[in-house]
Amino acid sequence: MYPTISDFILDVFGIYIPLPIQTFGFFVALAFLSGSWIISKELKRKEKEGILKVFIQDKIIGLKATPWQILSSAIIGFIIGFKLVEITFNYNDFVENPQQLILSSRGDLIGGILGAIVSSYSKYRDYAKKALSEPKIIKEKIHPHEIVGNITLIAALSGILGAKIAHNLENIDALLQDPIGQLLDFGGLSFWGGLIGAAPIVIWYCRKHNIHYTHICDSAAPALLLAYAVGRLGCHFAGDGCWGTSNTCDIPEHINFLPDWIWHYDYKNGVSKPPDDLVYPTSIYESIMAGVLFLLMWITRKKISIPGMLFSLYLIVAGLERFLIEQIRINPNWLGDFTQAEIISLCLIISGSGIMFYLKKVSRNHLFQ
Repeated sequence: MYPTISDFILDVFGIYIPLPIQTFGFFVALAFLSGSWIISKELKRKEKEGILKVFIQDKIIGLKATPWQILSSAIIGFIIGFKLVEITFNYNDFVENPQQLILSSRGDLIGGILGAIVSSYSKYRDYAKKALSEPKIIKEKIHPHEIVGNITLIAALSGILGAKIAHNLENIDALLQDPIGQLLDFGGLSFWGGLIGAAPIVIWYCRKHNIHYTHICDSAAPALLLAYAVGRLGCHFAGDGCWGTSNTCDIPEHINFLPDWIWHYDYKNGVSKPPDDLVYPTSIYESIMAGVLFLLMWITRKKISIPGMLFSLYLIVAGLERFLIEQIRINPNWLGDFTQAEIISLCLIISGSGIMFYLKKVSRNHLFQ
């Protein structure tokens, strides 16, 4: 197991390079990038097929930088300089626990002041070069796929917040014992919490650019499955606790051609230690299932013409996949004999089925009008 990318490089190449990159965080970043790539491809396809159209908005050019823009740039520059100088002179502390140093009050005041000066002056000069004696309004064309970068950033910020809240609610005892440690630890993130936290904000943002929520949801359906498959690999390689129940039995004969680690694994040297010596590597199972579901959805996506239907299908298969894996995965019960993930999974299956039934009914009525 490799809690950090440095551990991976050391094990594979025999060289220790101190890098402040946690393995789980690295895979989360890859998950967001792969998901945004798929969404971008889908939005381009929908625009090419005439389903989506270019968004036109007014844009004012030739303005000078406002005091608020200069001030906000100075604040950002101060924070970057404040932390960057501290990181430079205390790099080992940063490598050992990046988020703790970043979120702490540690920093260099001189670095912060220099950062504020450079950043605010750069903002002023950038606007001054483009300033006109008389600012004017132009029509700017925005293609749907051009806002994917903003969508990814919004989804990342709101999703991580939602994921952290959901994880702490699921592990309330750990939160009460160590509130600060749990809030600063980015190892515990709930995918469903992230989805619930990000979805409404992303939909709101897309509506501002005349992208109907059914189209952005359909575009996100295969992307979410691919991102989930990549993210679960991060759970496995980091050994962050997303494992199954005890499994000390020998691998069955009918699958003994597979490596032992696909049947049970010890997660030695991981971020955390499983309660038993050998457990089901459920993260690998989920990654495989999500990858297969992604391929099936990607192949069939063009054959589904009813807007919103692809996303309703995603809700069903993603909920079913997670509900099934919960039967051999370790998770605290949240309501009676059900875990939080089981409850959310059942809600997704029911919601997806209801939406699918409704969409079929509406589309059938339209055919006879």
